[in-house]
Amino acid sequence: MTTYYYVLASQKFLLEEEPFQEVLEERSRYYEEQNKEIDFWLVKQPAFLEAPEMKEVKEKCPQPCVAVISTNENYINWLKLRLQYVIKGSFEAPSDSIPDPLASLEDASATASS
Repeated sequence: MTTYYYVLASQKFLLEEEPFQEVLEERSRYYEEQNKEIDFWLVKQPAFLEAPEMKEVKEKCPQPCVAVISTNENYINWLKLRLQYVIKGSFEAPSDSIPDPLASLEDASATASS
């Protein structure tokens, strides 16, 4: 199993009120320059919040929400310091309750309605 770290916030805050797109673009550009593999992902309506052990976290976060998920704990710590109004945590996956750490409920609902 792999440990995934995340920051979680409302979509309105992270995608509309914060200049977060610039942060992601800067980080992506840095990784490209360093020939480093991307180890962070932006996931709208993250499915990992449906796991029973994540119930309290889900209840604390305004919906709809978005998560930045990474295997790099230092990056998530930096995001928490920079953004302040986010929830930070971690989980192990794949597991019975979190089979796909990057799954989105938004994707599932789009597929179900097709």
